[in-house]
Parts: sequence; C-alpha cells; structure tokens
Amino acid sequence: MIEFTERDLRNACGAFATGVTVVTALNDDVPLGMTANSFSSLSMDPPLVMWAPARRSARFEAFTLAERFTIHILNAEQLDLAAGFARSGDAPFAEVEWQEGPDGVPEFPGCAAVLRCRHHAIHPGGDHAIVVGHVESVSHDAKAHPLVFHAGLYPRLA
Repeated sequence: MIEFTERDLRNACGAFATGVTVVTALNDDVPLGMTANSFSSLSMDPPLVMWAPARRSARFEAFTLAERFTIHILNAEQLDLAAGFARSGDAPFAEVEWQEGPDGVPEFPGCAAVLRCRHHAIHPGGDHAIVVGHVESVSHDAKAHPLVFHAGLYPRLA
C-alpha cells in the first residue's frame, strides 16, 4: 500500500473541477444556507441528486434532518453568494436577494439551475454524510455560465 497524507488526497481531488452550489432549507421556519461543491446527479429514474455536508458544520444536523431543500447551481457571477454561505448559514440572507420557493424553502434568482428536492435518504460518508434528494421540480438557465471550483480557485470556463 502506498502511503499518502490528507493533503495529498485533497490536492489530488482538487484536480477534479466541480460546480459550486448553495443548498437552502428551513430550520424551524428560519432560512438556512450552505455552500457545497460535493454535489452530483445520481439517478434519472427516479430523479435523484446527492450532496454531502460536513459533519463538523454547525449546520449539519439542520440539513440532514430537513424534509425539503433546494440546490442552487451557481452561475459564474455568484461567487459572493458562495463565499457568504461558506462562512455563515443565516447572516447572508440579510445581504442577498432571495424569495420563498415552494414550501417556503429559500431560493436565489439568477442561478444556472435550481433543483427543489424532498429528503429521500441519508448515508454515512466518513467525515461527511451523503444526503440524497428526490427532485420534485427544476429551473434551468441554458445561457448561464456555471461557477467552477478547481485546485482551490474559481477559474472561468473558456
């Protein structure tokens, strides 16, 4: 077995460019958000997606218990939105434009895509949990350029 450090693994995985999302939910009727790049489509039939919140996050329990959540695939102009929700789960709502979506879950305008989900399953994933959502509706802007994260930076797609 070849030895490697956590940093080696982080650097290797950082070579994989990902999109950036903000996941929103309600916690006792209080809007909550979290930036996540650990997102993927999972199944077309049934329509399932997955994302993975970190267990060390103060928002972990609220998101893993949420019956409904919305995944916002950010556009290239929404870096401030991603940065705000990476730092805090509630303070950014006072600073950004948003509205209530179906079932009251917060939604942001101008995203590349929005996936409205209900809780389907949760699985252990080491220092994260794998949250699976059943997609109930989507919005998509075919002209939007996605916000991309690669090697610790947010490069522009050519």
